Amino acid sequence: GAKICGIGVGVPGPTDPVAGIIMDTPNLGWKKFPLADVLNKKFGVAAVIDNDVNLGTYGEWRFGKVKDCKHVIGIFPGTGIGGGIIVNGALYHGVSGAAGEVGHMTIQVDGPYCGCGKRGCVEAIASRLAIAADIAALAARGDAPYILKNCGTDLANIRSSTIAKAIDAGDKMVEGVVRKAAFYTGIATANLVNVFSPEAIVLGGGLVEAMESLYMEEVTRALKIHTMPYPLKFVKVVPAKLGDDAVVMGAAHLIAERL
Repeated sequence: GAKICGIGVGVPGPTDPVAGIIMDTPNLGWKKFPLADVLNKKFGVAAVIDNDVNLGTYGEWRFGKVKDCKHVIGIFPGTGIGGGIIVNGALYHGVSGAAGEVGHMTIQVDGPYCGCGKRGCVEAIASRLAIAADIAALAARGDAPYILKNCGTDLANIRSSTIAKAIDAGDKMVEGVVRKAAFYTGIATANLVNVFSPEAIVLGGGLVEAMESLYMEEVTRALKIHTMPYPLKFVKVVPAKLGDDAVVMGAAHLIAERL
């Protein structure tokens, strides 16, 4: 019986948030898809869209631990590595609308190929898929007994929660793989702090949720090594608070603001 006044949607991939167009989502096969217009015609209410991790960052900024800050960067390691940037209390989209793709910073010039086609992106080195590939190799040669017993060597079965359980069970090489990936995430974070000098970094996503203390430790360690000393004094690093609700709450608040 509630009256819906508007719809907000978080979508994967780059968007044109002004026109409400999804520019490219390889996993869905959509290119230049006018989702906001489709929703408006279907439901007869205003609709806005934005990148899902942009809205996750926005939700954490509005309702999480950094709502007192004006300059915030969100980094969400999961299947890929997404990000969102808030400058002066507003989402930063850049001229293309696609700003915030922190997972596609190059941090290893001759590194592995990424899904975007480039080499050495932080996503290709430190995402859950990259971690799972390294762990599957460990399992195949008997160096990750918990993983081998519970997942085999199928990457699809090596989820964040299972990786955390393997570390708790004593799979030291698995822990080493995750720590290395978390440290690389920290290097990317340090680069962003050097460029933007934010007040806060929010770390979220499935990997951080499953292994929060490990990620906070390694990212903080990388920041101390790779961030310029002066901007490092002003930034705090906090774990995300809202979990899977962050994107939904960010999208709802965005349409509410537009209305």
